[in-house]
Amino acid sequence: MAPRWGITVPLQGYSLPGQREIIEALPDLGYTDAWSSELSGVDAFTPLILASQWTDQLRFGSAIASVYTRGPALLAMTAATLADLARGRVAMGIGTSTPVVVEQWNDIPFEAPYGRSRDVLRFLKAAMTGEKVTGRYQTFKVDGFRLERPPAVPPALALAALRPQMVRLAAVEAGAAITNWLSPADVPKVRAEAGPDCELIARIFVLPTTDAEMARTIGRRLVTAYLTVPAYAAFHEWLGRGEAIRPMREKWAAGDRRGASEAVPDEVIDDLVIHGDLETCRERVDAYRAAGLDTPVIAIIPPPGLDVADAVRGLAPPARP
Repeated sequence: MAPRWGITVPLQGYSLPGQREIIEALPDLGYTDAWSSELSGVDAFTPLILASQWTDQLRFGSAIASVYTRGPALLAMTAATLADLARGRVAMGIGTSTPVVVEQWNDIPFEAPYGRSRDVLRFLKAAMTGEKVTGRYQTFKVDGFRLERPPAVPPALALAALRPQMVRLAAVEAGAAITNWLSPADVPKVRAEAGPDCELIARIFVLPTTDAEMARTIGRRLVTAYLTVPAYAAFHEWLGRGEAIRPMREKWAAGDRRGASEAVPDEVIDDLVIHGDLETCRERVDAYRAAGLDTPVIAIIPPPGLDVADAVRGLAPPARP
């Protein structure tokens, strides 16, 4: 697989249309990918649709669109639309998201996440052919859906996966697994489950500052917000950080939010959040590739005073002989 180097869009501190100049420059800087994110701000697809009109040299990926909050047919239509705009350069990343997003924010039952992910992947592959799909999957049924405009080049598929069973599902059904919140030393364990032929993609959080205290303060808030989610907690139990994050989880469960954040050890922050000067950060991102990651996707967390455009340039991939 050709070396890849991605960036997360939208970039913080810029309006969506205000990112055009930066995104147009990404291929010349050596970036190969732009991957979206979706939580409670911008949706997963609008930034990619805009970017697809600004450059024809990047691959565009969603990381991720939830298999619960969008129905199967809507996911298929969205994937086909993006694939029409960026022919041969689309990776449709789907995943379960979390119970907070699905149940608390969207009032949808978070049920059978493994089965739902498998069934949506299988449906999308069938729908992209343009044939009529009628079927009773384990977690939903579809009766007579046909894409009106099937893409000339179907999008690649990728599945968000944090634990062995889901990683193996991603490898078998999609050929690509998306993960995040891991260190370079964690990559071989995930790779062992994915196998050699599965594209392994990870969002990597980069906080470009030489102020380690500031980086760890910001990093603690981020790590606490994620690693208290049961799926992420289980992921880090599997990776071997269970004891290190146990005090944080216990304080969080007791309602002590500040104490939970303060209980995250420095070494956990340093493992999961890259910080330092731009050259140091870039070298650390490259360490993920050396460890077996195919596609690092940088998520820039700008400290006060950082020019994000400068960070994008400074974090561009190192030259290869």
